[in-house]
Amino acid sequence: MLSVQMEQWVNLKFLVQLGKTFTETYAMLKEVYENECLSPTQVSEWLKRFKEGLETTEDWPQRQTRTKALQKLWNMRKVCAKMVPKLPEQKESRMNICVDILNNIDIDSCLLDTMITCDDKIRKCGSG
Repeated sequence: MLSVQMEQWVNLKFLVQLGKTFTETYAMLKEVYENECLSPTQVSEWLKRFKEGLETTEDWPQRQTRTKALQKLWNMRKVCAKMVPKLPEQKESRMNICVDILNNIDIDSCLLDTMITCDDKIRKCGSG
């Protein structure tokens, strides 16, 4: 089954082949899809693409936001602008990393005072 957006793209392509204007096309889409209708800007862009010869769905760009990618790949969700681990393995991994950092700080007390530049020329420990 096609998504609502892809369905509208197919209809746009059909209306372009019929020679409909932007105003006619947008009015028809708005009547059929109401609140789910593409924005006028999107309709205009797609009309232009179809008039330029866009043919198949393989040519259609597949947008994916960072948030959707993180949700899909790592099963994380956004909470207060931070990506929060949900799975036990993710939580355990974060805990292990934090414990490693704390252990490194215990071993080398001036670790947090270390300055490293991009070219690694300055590496000082302490106040000097």
